[in-house]
Amino acid sequence: MALGALLLCKMLFVIRFFDLMQKGAPKDLSKPSGSVRKGVVYSCTKAMMPHNKESASLHLPTFTAGLVFHAGIFLSMLIFIWLILAVLFHFPIIELVADICSGFLLLTACCGLAILFKRVVKKELRALSCADDYISNGIATLFQFVTAGYLFCHEPMPYYIVAALFFLWLPLGKTRHLLYFFFARFHLGFFYGRRGSWPVTRE
Repeated sequence: MALGALLLCKMLFVIRFFDLMQKGAPKDLSKPSGSVRKGVVYSCTKAMMPHNKESASLHLPTFTAGLVFHAGIFLSMLIFIWLILAVLFHFPIIELVADICSGFLLLTACCGLAILFKRVVKKELRALSCADDYISNGIATLFQFVTAGYLFCHEPMPYYIVAALFFLWLPLGKTRHLLYFFFARFHLGFFYGRRGSWPVTRE
């Protein structure tokens, strides 16, 4: 079930990837006053630093928790593939690695839970949030918790049910920014690079 959900997830992402590639680069007929290449490089590097983000620079603990949370999401997906390969090719799971990953995922899941709690209790964030924000955060956090639990106690049923739910939701909810993030950064770099606004130089 979980493997089927992953294959469906991959298929939907591949379809969306080729759809985005077909759309190509932004159409801009204005005279360029800067470098698109430098703008795109800046968009994917220095522009991502918290001191260059208007909001993140004011909320460094939340920004850091978000980075840790996202690291846990990627690790959970890698572990899922690792476990599937272990079943298919009958190689043993290294207990020490599993224990380390389990402990780290408990930390990353707690970061996700803290971010979700902050979204619920802060009036300003509630006003900016929709159901997708809560669902996506909740499913991703739960996936990390059950992955940590599976590595620790080896109970497969809840793990594979939640994994299937996560992979089914991944291309449908805001979690699909796993793909759109890279295209968005390219478009931002293209727009501001062409206009000479990026890279930002501080005297």
